[in-house]
Amino acid sequence: MRYAFILTIILLLELFSTGAALSLQWWLQPWLDSTATSSAVWIGVFLITHILLLLSITKLFSNSYRWMSGWMLVMHFTMLTAVATSIVYGGFWLLISLIDSTLDHPKMIAIGLRIFALLFFIGLFVYALYSAYIPVVRKLSIKINKPLSNSLRIAVASDLHLGRLFGNKAIERLHMMLNAYQVDILLMPGDIMDDNTQAFNNYNMKDSLAKLVASLPYGVYATLGNHDLYGHEQPISDSLRAAGVQLLNDEVAHLNHQGEVVWLMGRFDNHKHQRVATSKLLTQVNSAEPVILLDHRPSAIIEHSQLPIDLQVSGHTHNGQIFPANFIVSAINRLGYGYEAIDKGHFLVSSGYGFWGIPFRLGSRSEIWIINLIGTDIATKK
Repeated sequence: MRYAFILTIILLLELFSTGAALSLQWWLQPWLDSTATSSAVWIGVFLITHILLLLSITKLFSNSYRWMSGWMLVMHFTMLTAVATSIVYGGFWLLISLIDSTLDHPKMIAIGLRIFALLFFIGLFVYALYSAYIPVVRKLSIKINKPLSNSLRIAVASDLHLGRLFGNKAIERLHMMLNAYQVDILLMPGDIMDDNTQAFNNYNMKDSLAKLVASLPYGVYATLGNHDLYGHEQPISDSLRAAGVQLLNDEVAHLNHQGEVVWLMGRFDNHKHQRVATSKLLTQVNSAEPVILLDHRPSAIIEHSQLPIDLQVSGHTHNGQIFPANFIVSAINRLGYGYEAIDKGHFLVSSGYGFWGIPFRLGSRSEIWIINLIGTDIATKK
């Protein structure tokens, strides 16, 4: 499976390199004065690709994967720009043929198309950067068939990936948004750190996170995702607990919400193969009372929909992060993104508050969810 994944990545890189080289060659055509110069474009693109691929595989320097991801993004946006420019070009000629087929200004058209391509390419980067760093708040009201006289306001922020590119300012922004919406509790279902605690400690993110935790009536509950388990599980767990975050590592806890019990269950990501089964965790709760599950990956939704779980919150998928990966996420998951009521439960998969690798999103958006959990007593009054 691992080799198939690596082979797929290599094939994608070759495809991206070919598309980017063709697109770049077209854009530079007015300034390419020889076949040798044109060949240099191809050689340059493929050389950069394979050097970065080699560095990523050999791990000769830290964060080499970010450089590879960034280069892939440049090539991907170059191809998207070429597609958009082709559509504009085709639409222009269709319009001209309907108005006046004698109009023909090839030089002006060529210049106009290249200006459009440059602006479109820059626009993609600006929009993708904005989508990664400026979160949207999505609101949801859920009615469950269990007693809860007073609604519980829950915030969900998954996949923070706290690191050098996403740190104190992001935590402070999250703090302000949660206070503005008068949230009772924050749930963070995994991938809280970006693989380790180096940046978390270097930039003293503990203080910002501790202030956030202290500002909420029931604090912050979290589980660990796959990126929290890549060799630094203990330091990450210790750092989060030191900031006041209550970790649910295959564990159960409960809230006393205005005299009524709400159960919280948290599972390790399935990167930890010996994790406890959800059915075993359920033996520790009173399933006649509201039950909320934090499970990083949405891979067990069908199984969990048959259990007495009222709400499951997940992340992991990032909703693909970069178009068109969002369509792949949707195709391979029962619920790859968003909210759906399935059989006995309600399920939410967030695209995440942070990002992985590089600070860009296209076709997805940095987000938090505000969920108003309503019990039968409130539902019947309405």
